[in-house]
Formats: sequence, C-alpha cells, structure tokens
Amino acid sequence: MNVEILPNGAFYSALVHLEAGDRFQSDSGAMFRASSNVDIDVTTRPKGKGAGLLGGLKRLVAGDSFFLSTYSTTDGGPGEVGLAPTLQGQVRLVDVVPGTGWMCAGGSYLGSDANLALDLQFQGLKGLVSGERLFFVKVEGQGDLLVNAYGGITEVEVDGELIVDTGHVVAFEETLAYKLTKASNSWVQSYLAGEGFVLHFRGQGKLLVQSHNPKEFGSRLGKHLPPRQG
Repeated sequence: MNVEILPNGAFYSALVHLEAGDRFQSDSGAMFRASSNVDIDVTTRPKGKGAGLLGGLKRLVAGDSFFLSTYSTTDGGPGEVGLAPTLQGQVRLVDVVPGTGWMCAGGSYLGSDANLALDLQFQGLKGLVSGERLFFVKVEGQGDLLVNAYGGITEVEVDGELIVDTGHVVAFEETLAYKLTKASNSWVQSYLAGEGFVLHFRGQGKLLVQSHNPKEFGSRLGKHLPPRQG
C-alpha cells in the first residue's frame, strides 16, 4: 500500500494505492473517488477499543463521523481510493510506529491503515466546561495515518513545555503529557482576551498544529448568516 498526498493550493487530498490484501479505513464521507474494483464496507466497528455502537457515538462527540468506511480490492489486483477532508487545508501523512501512538484532535482524523487500532481518550470534565471536544482519537500500532487541518500544518518538536490554543491542535505523539487549562492566570482576563482554553504540553515528542481555527471561523461566519427559518 502506498499513500500519496495531492496538494492543490488550499485544497489538499490523498490518494491511497491498494494492493491485494490491503485494507484502509477513513471517516465515512471522506471518499471522493475509487476504482471500480474497490469494495467499501461501512461500519461503526474499527480495530481497537472504540468498537461498536458506543465507539461510533464517541467518535461523533469527538467531532468525527459516526461511521467508518473500510476499503479493499475485490479482484486480487491493485486499486485506488481518493480521500479529502471537509474543510480546506493541508493533509499530512504520519508514520505510526509500535510503542508510540498518536492522539488526534476532534475532526483531524481522516483515515488510517486498517491494521492500526483506534480508541477514544476522554479529556475530562474541563473539556465539557470549556466547550471543546471531549475526546481525542488515539491511533496506535504500525502503519499510515492521515490527518487533516484547517489551513497549513506545522510540525513542532516539543522538548520541555509548550502551550497551544485548543483550536489549533491537530495531532501529537502520546509521549507528550497534556493538561487543559485557561490561557491566562485570571479567568476574567482569559475571557476578555478571547483566548479561552489552551493545552499545556510537557515532555518530548512531535506535535502538529494548524494555522487556522475552524471554530473561530465558524463563529465569525455565523454572525453574517441569516437566521434559520422554522
């Protein structure tokens, strides 16, 4: 299996080249093209702990799709599947290795090798109070992982401590410890500055951040939309 990133200005996508026996999974609705010999199996049951109906509900709360689509070829020959995120921005291929899983922020998981296990990690009650996503999608095993961002993706090598606005986190290695906290020492200052909540990272590992915040964009866009009818 080979995963090819297709840059097209602000609208990135990925093309997954499948060989006989390969299986790749993605959020349902991510597929925009496929060769005629590709079978698409839609399910709530990925490999890992977040399986079945409960796993689908957790993914929905996390900002991802309730269902997963799994792709494989039906005739023993090669095939291909094109995948794209909902929002415009970069798509990044991550090489997941045994012993070092990755945590994907809500909505940033696009697809992965079907051999990789998916699980959901709860942020705690602060995630509920802050209005941020309650879960991270944990990906572990060995294989390819596709993540997407709103805007550009920057890879940061954290060695020590780093603070990142919650709306700009795409994914990070689980070697990094994190804590959801307010941006300022004062709740009033955080609110007035519009900064809200941040993730405070500690340790060593890779972190992917996005240049734009989809929640902030949606908030500003919503002010200019006409009210809903009915």
